[in-house]
Amino acid sequence: MNLQSKSDAYAAAGVDITAGYKAVELMKTHIKRTETPGVFSDIGGFGGLFRPDLSGIRTPVLVSGTDGVGTKLKLAFLLNKHDTVGIDCVAMCVNDIICCGAKPLFFLDYIACGKNVPERIADIVKGVCDGCVQSGAALIGGETAEMPGFYPEDEYDLAGYCTGIVDQDAIINNRTMQPGDAVLALPSSGVHSNGFSLVRKVFDVEHADLTEPVPELGFRSVGETLLTPTKIYVKPVLTLLKEVQVKGISHITGGGFYENIPRSIPEGLCARIDRKAVRILPIFDLIAKRGNVSERDMFNTFNMGVGMSIVVAKADVPKAIGILHENGEDAYVIGEIVRGEEKIRLC
Repeated sequence: MNLQSKSDAYAAAGVDITAGYKAVELMKTHIKRTETPGVFSDIGGFGGLFRPDLSGIRTPVLVSGTDGVGTKLKLAFLLNKHDTVGIDCVAMCVNDIICCGAKPLFFLDYIACGKNVPERIADIVKGVCDGCVQSGAALIGGETAEMPGFYPEDEYDLAGYCTGIVDQDAIINNRTMQPGDAVLALPSSGVHSNGFSLVRKVFDVEHADLTEPVPELGFRSVGETLLTPTKIYVKPVLTLLKEVQVKGISHITGGGFYENIPRSIPEGLCARIDRKAVRILPIFDLIAKRGNVSERDMFNTFNMGVGMSIVVAKADVPKAIGILHENGEDAYVIGEIVRGEEKIRLC
């Protein structure tokens, strides 16, 4: 901890430099858990250094992704629970880059807050580190910006950035996709980190009792259910890619099925999704019921229980599902690829 750096004038303006130093000290043990062989610097420098292992990669391509947690943070504020939203932050980034086939290498976070409460910042970073461990990425840097007058004292924003690597020949493309290929679903853990502006309106979260057990949710509370962290799919998918030719992957985020599945489908083809095959989680039935939200809008806003879709040849379905099951993913078939111009069709 830097004992010389202290500004009474800056503290009077609302920025406590020493709180930042304390937060860094508290988070160091969490960051240590994320270290991988490529880490080449300690936390606290002006840049995070990483030396990638390029053995076995003929033409390395870097793949980057960035995202935030969004208004799901409002639930964290209301429930005063800050140790899981970091997982969401990591997940939204790493789940994106594995759609290209990239292995995450390192991650950086950015926390902007009204008041730096070291213990709260450490809780946030603990979640980030949990997500990094789950995805095999190293947390090599970040920034905590105390911004009094811009954010309320009890609120903050959280965003992140990751970089991964893939051999150029192994980048997932959809050129071999054809009619008859199967669309697999990887189950989500819940709402993940999208659609929370609608969620907050439906449940009127600022005025509701978020801790009351709800029968439709297996007597879990709405708050607990909604704060369930986003599932990270990196390790199961990377294992699958070693054994099966994957023709397309979509991370089902904001925009739901209608926006995200078409992003992996080439022109002239369509993912025909069997609506009855989708294993919809109870939280989505509750949102639709309480908010009087149409089925079309639900599938165009939420993941509905499917966090990721994967396209493989029909002949590879048993092997793909077997590999995913062995790696903790209860994958199942939700549709097939057909000819069509709309790219997605729910039947």
